[in-house]
Amino acid sequence: MNTSTKFNGASHGMGQTVLVLQGGGALGAYQAGVYQALHEAGIEPDWVIGTSIGAINASLIAGNEPQDRLKRLQEFWNGVHRGFWAESVHPLPFVGPALANIFTMSTGIDGFFRPNPLAWAGMHSPLGGDQAAFYSTDALQRTLTELVDFNLLNQGRPRVTVGAANVSTGAMHYFDSRASGLTVKHIMASGALPPAFPAIRIDGELYWDGGILSNTPVEAVFDDNPRRNSLVFAVHIWNPGEGEPDTLWKVFGRQKDVQYASRAKALIARQKQIHKLRHIIAELARRVPEQQANDGVVQEMASYGCLTRMHVVRLLAPPFAGDDHSKDIDFSPRTVRTRWAAGYEETQRVLAQRPWDGEFDPLEGFILHEASGGEMVAEG
Repeated sequence: MNTSTKFNGASHGMGQTVLVLQGGGALGAYQAGVYQALHEAGIEPDWVIGTSIGAINASLIAGNEPQDRLKRLQEFWNGVHRGFWAESVHPLPFVGPALANIFTMSTGIDGFFRPNPLAWAGMHSPLGGDQAAFYSTDALQRTLTELVDFNLLNQGRPRVTVGAANVSTGAMHYFDSRASGLTVKHIMASGALPPAFPAIRIDGELYWDGGILSNTPVEAVFDDNPRRNSLVFAVHIWNPGEGEPDTLWKVFGRQKDVQYASRAKALIARQKQIHKLRHIIAELARRVPEQQANDGVVQEMASYGCLTRMHVVRLLAPPFAGDDHSKDIDFSPRTVRTRWAAGYEETQRVLAQRPWDGEFDPLEGFILHEASGGEMVAEG
């Protein structure tokens, strides 16, 4: 990108810059490409929110100085890869990808997870809540400890929020560096997808991957208190609209896309409605005569109004030839590079268009920018 187009932080005039990252295993390489394009444009997020692999990428960004962030992302994505046999058989015609997946599930991913020998004790063996899983993620803990400076991460530049599911209550919980210190355990909890990965115990409570409840943690921005004007880059790596599957194999893949897209479109539509109502309330309160505006009941009702504005830029990873239900465990170097490049190129294109510039309805507090035919279309 031409350096003349660079800008820093809030100089885009939209308030805070927020990066929201879905969960999705190997699909998270797309998010790394998005960050590279933002970084090269001089945009560093004020707040990063992630679930699962999104939480891991968030920690790699926030847990390093700006000049080191891209390097750490590269080290992580180069370091988590399938073993020799998986890579060797993958190029074979027809059966190669399936055999590679079998080897991956049998041996794990370097720097990420390994088979848990305790799982061989049987499905009913009492392993304990934080051991009952098919794989061990000790390797991920070592990887993150090497690549992430958690003292730096907890300084709040940028703020970090990661989502996890409380195993006992079934409630979503967001761990936030603004509220308390985050450790490697908080990041691992956000990615502890059962039954593959073991739950992580934090303050006596067990947590699973937040993606089983909300894989698109953008609601953390909308529900924040106090709300602030924001430019939100929401990076979606599961495609919710790929048409009808016509084979059982495609059904498996489509089911994952629908599940982990996490009702993002419906959530965004509802937030648009809520934000417009907040602007309407604020406008109505402004029109109340002064002698009535001081009434306690009127002031309480007026407090529901809000004039903050959020521009949400939705970056949607495209489907790739050969994608199937196992695409989230395809950490092969070629696929990682392809997804990274796609995120980089799409973000460059969006930044060149700057869709948040322009005139918008003053009653709209939430403006969604989506790609359509190569162009960004504003809905709001």
